Amino acid sequence: MKINQFSITSTTPQTRRQELMQIHLLRKNEEQSLTPKAMFETFLARIHMASAQPIVTKQWFHDLLATPDLALDDWFDQNLTLTDEVFYLVALQLLDFEAAVDFDITNPLATIKKVGLPVKHYQQWTTANVIDAFYLLLNTHNKNGQSLLDHLTSEGFLAWTYQLPAEQKPLFFNGKPLASFDPAKFIREVVYIEADMDTDFDGKADLIKAEIMRPLESNHGLKVPVVFTASPYNQGTNDEWGEKATHNVNVPLKHKDANHHAPAEETFPTNFSRQKVTGESQHATETFSTTPAYTLNNYLAARGYAVVYSAGIGTKDSDGLQTCGSSEQTDAMKAVVEWLHGDRQAFTDRHSGTTIKATWCNGKVAMTGRSYLGTLATAVATTGVPGLEAIISEAAISSWYDYYRENGLVRAPGGFQGEDADVLADETFSRTKRPADYHRIEKVNDQYIAHMQKAMDRASGNYNEFWDHRNYRHNLENIKAAVMMVHGLNDTNVRPSNVKALYDGIQNLPITSKLILHQGQHIYINAFRSLDFSDMVNLWLANKLWGQENHADDTLPNVLVQDNRTPETWIAYDHWTAGEQKQYQFNDHRLTNLPGLGTQGFNDQQPKEKYLQWCKRPQDWAKALVNDHGQFSRCFVTEAFNDDTLLRGTPTVTLKVASSKNYGMISARLVDLGSSKRLTISPVLFNRNGLELGYHWKTDDLREFKLAKEATNYKVISSGHINLQNRHNPAQVNELNANQFVTVKFDLQPLFHHIIAGHQLGIIIYSTDYEYTLRGNERIEYQLELGGCQLTIPGFTILS
Repeated sequence: MKINQFSITSTTPQTRRQELMQIHLLRKNEEQSLTPKAMFETFLARIHMASAQPIVTKQWFHDLLATPDLALDDWFDQNLTLTDEVFYLVALQLLDFEAAVDFDITNPLATIKKVGLPVKHYQQWTTANVIDAFYLLLNTHNKNGQSLLDHLTSEGFLAWTYQLPAEQKPLFFNGKPLASFDPAKFIREVVYIEADMDTDFDGKADLIKAEIMRPLESNHGLKVPVVFTASPYNQGTNDEWGEKATHNVNVPLKHKDANHHAPAEETFPTNFSRQKVTGESQHATETFSTTPAYTLNNYLAARGYAVVYSAGIGTKDSDGLQTCGSSEQTDAMKAVVEWLHGDRQAFTDRHSGTTIKATWCNGKVAMTGRSYLGTLATAVATTGVPGLEAIISEAAISSWYDYYRENGLVRAPGGFQGEDADVLADETFSRTKRPADYHRIEKVNDQYIAHMQKAMDRASGNYNEFWDHRNYRHNLENIKAAVMMVHGLNDTNVRPSNVKALYDGIQNLPITSKLILHQGQHIYINAFRSLDFSDMVNLWLANKLWGQENHADDTLPNVLVQDNRTPETWIAYDHWTAGEQKQYQFNDHRLTNLPGLGTQGFNDQQPKEKYLQWCKRPQDWAKALVNDHGQFSRCFVTEAFNDDTLLRGTPTVTLKVASSKNYGMISARLVDLGSSKRLTISPVLFNRNGLELGYHWKTDDLREFKLAKEATNYKVISSGHINLQNRHNPAQVNELNANQFVTVKFDLQPLFHHIIAGHQLGIIIYSTDYEYTLRGNERIEYQLELGGCQLTIPGFTILS
């Protein structure tokens, strides 16, 4: 077990004492009047939430160890001196570590060091030392993934703060707001924000529904910031529609006409009417009971942040159509930010014309969420909209072409073969949940989706105007908000190329950026035991939204990466790509410093029975690919690494290749070869509802990556694909003759990978990818001219 904390910020001795007094743990003159031992006893008695009766507290002390041989109450009764060993033996028990299971009672400091808990060492403890050490202990994470203070808060330690007047809130501790807002009294309300568009062709400006949950204190003078999650899924999905709309991928690749151009997508009206204003209200007229929630938002809500959800255009109770990543969808979500900032009109309901303002908001907004949600956070940030101070962009798309296409090929997101922009639009068009509303809009929607299908041009896979309109990288220079990016290095849904491009594109902007790379796939990381992610976000947003001078930008790492070799290990870096560039030549079946001679080939076709099996179970194909001996792929392998080595950045493959047809595609997988116990593919649940987000409030499941019980012989660490007719760029089609050797150069997915000494690095070159590409099963012979084939890795660092 290892706990990594990056959110504990530096404070002055005076601040520490003020904050301890603020939470009623330290009282005036106690530092001068109490001995170190008495101060320690006083602190412990005050955090005992079961009862304030001395007899009950003494019984609690009786069940805690102060030394291997003395219960804490007996130790207090004797004339013994406080030491590091005593303080941290008690600390481990307060942090829910189990004696004889998690630590040795005879050597608590060894466990403190092994687990990575922050510690204070003193040769002779003073009362001031006790205060400083206990302050640090309150900020220390326990075995169940939360700080001791948050654990105490979930037991009611700060329930008295619910009664504080609004002007005394929020309470900050170590630079972060505490859970001092009563969830039972949250205000829940709905507003309808008027956008500058008419995406359902009804001649009226689209209204966007937003659901708001905010603390009661925001009705009594406290201006609060907002965390806003833009989620097209929020009002429901059409899963059956999605299944029916999914495209058949068991079709052959085709030769492309160099003069082919896809039709432009449909445009929306620019002339439309706006709702007539009939009056203004200070109070919303609609409410809601529950809404699909992000647990990070729930954590923040108890700490004074208002939480806003909107599904945007084309969803239940809103107007418009689902446009899947278009500028209209971006502008609809931007409109929510503008209303929160005071720059846009909203109504209390859809028809009365009664306007309402977000008078309770301090005008500062952060956007949160994963996948589509994080994508829209990125998109809105590129508009430079005032009021958007920060985004937490998790597993987010920065260019939709990189989600559904790659280098002139139709390429599916992992696990969703046959999905495309039209399918996602169908799945999220939740206006179907209101039958009469859907009846009125059905024909218009059908016509729009038909236009979308043509414009996205699944037939060619080329980059075109449709995808260019959904490429947020064009507008990165407009970003004014601070950006925190979170992405899985093994995410095959939204691939790491999306976050790498965003990260690279904003490094020279005058904004703060933070990057967190984990070893998971398409997941949230706010409920990991090994990382204080929620605390990091709370510290960061306290600075960006509450205006706290808490050193958040200096405290949090610029790049934080979860190690793929050692469980529960997170390492801070300054940059993603660093180290020496390494270039390997394809030589026989090896990757060496010397170029190879001659050609090697493979045939992409499979027997029908095996083809059908692999179409049904692509994971069987993936295993067969690694074990293939040249029938449908070629593999080139390095010598065993002499030292542990870190690979960082975006690998590039250059191939001189020929196809026996006048079309073809090439794929590549970069593989870590070597027997080893690797981290589980997904985090392991080890404490259901074990993470409490406040007092009598929501919970989350505590998870963590573990080493698998059995060793495996390989792990795919990167991959890439290219159409041989798009060898110069995804928008340009070049002619290809059968058996004509051409040079293609394409990026693999970015990596940050720790290769263990004794392992080898291999690259597999093949064509059809049963997990991601079209699967035509044609008899195509591919030839590689080895002298023109290289693998380049930009960041190559030998670890000492």
